[in-house]
Amino acid sequence: MKLVKSLIVIACLAFTSLNIYAKEVDINSATAEMMAKHLKGVGINKAKAIVMYRKKNGLFTKADDLKNVKGIGDKTLAENRENIILGKPKQDKK
Repeated sequence: MKLVKSLIVIACLAFTSLNIYAKEVDINSATAEMMAKHLKGVGINKAKAIVMYRKKNGLFTKADDLKNVKGIGDKTLAENRENIILGKPKQDKK
């Protein structure tokens, strides 16, 4: 019985560690820190490059636009595609 409990705990921990990146990230509003934390293969420097690109060029219109950022390629995009969302800009009330 002790062995079964131990195996269950190990399985739960393994599953939890696999889902460290399983959070949706809005690449149009997320901070560099949020992107570095939740996107696979994206460290703080790449995340800062994404934010700078967004500030210079405007909001991303599709996930593939990330490949325009230096250091972001097909592999990084593929690893994160299901967690990337594209938020819409908030419109001012008139």
